[in-house]
Amino acid sequence: MSFVALGDSLTEGVGDPVGDGAWRGWAALLADGLAEEPVAFTNLAVSGSQTQDVLERQLPAGLALKPDLVSVVIGVNDTLRCTFDIQAVAARLDQVYAAFTEQGAVLLTACLPDPGTMLGLPGALAHPLARRQRAVNTVVHALSDRYGAVHLHAREGDWITDRALWSADRLHPGERGHRQLALRFHALLEEHGLATGPAPSPEPEFPAPTRSASLWWLATAGTGWVARRCTDLLPQLLTLAADEVRHRARGTSARLDLRASAAVSAALAALSVAEQPDAA
Repeated sequence: MSFVALGDSLTEGVGDPVGDGAWRGWAALLADGLAEEPVAFTNLAVSGSQTQDVLERQLPAGLALKPDLVSVVIGVNDTLRCTFDIQAVAARLDQVYAAFTEQGAVLLTACLPDPGTMLGLPGALAHPLARRQRAVNTVVHALSDRYGAVHLHAREGDWITDRALWSADRLHPGERGHRQLALRFHALLEEHGLATGPAPSPEPEFPAPTRSASLWWLATAGTGWVARRCTDLLPQLLTLAADEVRHRARGTSARLDLRASAAVSAALAALSVAEQPDAA
């Protein structure tokens, strides 16, 4: 059996260090429990990746490996860019999902919590990001259903609010969090008869970072990580926050939600229209 993982820093394993600057993460933990015999596992995920990176760089490499199982967990970095376009995100994910399923791979997907909530941002800043992540999650839900993916609802649950499961930056799980993700994916695959090996242990292999070590990481590498992904977003986010405050003062916040829902509906409708000639 072969397993290929595509995505960003979450799948790369950021937050689950194994020494010498290397990361392990949920996908590697899951790979160990997919079968009784060793699984050929390749992690193509790269920190900072967006859906365009997955489509243009990771997809060709993944298809060349002809995996039996492929995970595609991506989208958070798209929401942190001023260029965010849900129609473009939907079109890219559709191409990635289609390419792997046409090759015969089982597709593994997940919806994710929004970064504004995880970072504990004030409401006016958090709500626009939450709206974007809901849009991405809605698209992932719809396309996962279309392509028969094994889908994990990771945007909710106790694991989000349990600080013991998260690293200092609040955006990446720590080792315990990565193990929880691996366990939940394993349970889903086991239900579908696709995982026959032992489930990953929920207990950490390494001691948790000390508070001082976590704060040092956040003040150096962690802060830099957030800054690099949000630099071009900040001016737009402030504009979105001002718009949020204005609508809240007028009691018209629902219009923002309706506008976002309409954009998602249009993005999915565009995919359906694009597929019609092939179906005829």
